[in-house]
Amino acid sequence: MSDPTTVGRTRRAAGRVLLATVTALAAAGCGDSDEGTDTAKPSASHASHSPSPTTSSPSPAVTAADGSNPAACTDGNCEIAVTEPVTIRIKLPDGPAKLSLTKVGKNAVDYKVTSGNSKTSGGASGDGSGCVAVFRSGGSSSSCGMGGPPPDKVDGAVVLQVVAGADGTAILRLISG
Repeated sequence: MSDPTTVGRTRRAAGRVLLATVTALAAAGCGDSDEGTDTAKPSASHASHSPSPTTSSPSPAVTAADGSNPAACTDGNCEIAVTEPVTIRIKLPDGPAKLSLTKVGKNAVDYKVTSGNSKTSGGASGDGSGCVAVFRSGGSSSSCGMGGPPPDKVDGAVVLQVVAGADGTAILRLISG
């Protein structure tokens, strides 16, 4: 029979070796994931050498099919990204109109469309919010709430969608049918 004191010492030593091995493996595993994180962070020295801001409007953080050029919308079909209020002349089924994004901010967008004596407007705020308006000969309808995928083409109508972005960039879409 084994000496109970020797068995106890052997078990304690084995436990210490196992604990040391597990600790070493855990530390090695954590080091690998931290290493990837550290390389992604810019150092303070890089931040101090960043270019100075310009006076022109900032580039949109998201991309759109027609970039950020409002002139792309004059034909009634476009997708642009905007970071500040803008006014665009467009053609609706009832004639020429003026589309204005009156507010563009973080998770917020307001718009107004004026055509002759009629006016359609709306606004939305909150994460993922937006508005859709459909302009037909003789009238329009609009709703605001959660932004969604690009709207479908509607025969004989112009569909407007504005979607607010968390970074202060709004997407404006016009789809003529």
